[in-house]
Amino acid sequence: VQLQASGGGLVQTGDSLRLSCAASGRTFSRYAMGWFRQAPEKEREFVARITWNGDTATAESVKGRFTISRDNAKNTVYLQMNSLKPEDTAVYYCASGKTAWTTSRSNDYDYWGQGTQVTVSS
Repeated sequence: VQLQASGGGLVQTGDSLRLSCAASGRTFSRYAMGWFRQAPEKEREFVARITWNGDTATAESVKGRFTISRDNAKNTVYLQMNSLKPEDTAVYYCASGKTAWTTSRSNDYDYWGQGTQVTVSS
C-alpha cells in the first residue's frame, strides 16, 4: 500500500489549504482513512478520520475549521483546512486504517504516507 500526500505549503493566518492523499495497493473504499500531524518537538496527534461509508470525526482543536472527505472513485482522501492558525503548523500525514472503521488512535492505522509540510505564518 502506498499513500502519497500533497498540497502543503506556506500560508498566512486565516488562509486555506486542501491536502490530498492518493492511495494505491488495496481496495480503497473498504478502509477508513485518517489525517494526523506532528509539530516540531511534539507528539503526533490525530486530526481527522473518515470511515469507509463517510462517517467523520475531527479533533476538537480543528473542529469547525477542518473537513475530511474522500473520493472513492479517485482513491483519494482530502483535508480541507480553513481559517488556518500558526498552531496548525506541522507535518501532516495521511494514514490508512486497518479496517473500515477507526478511531483517533494511531494504532488503528497500518500504512502511512510520507507527510506534507504545512506552515502558517502570523
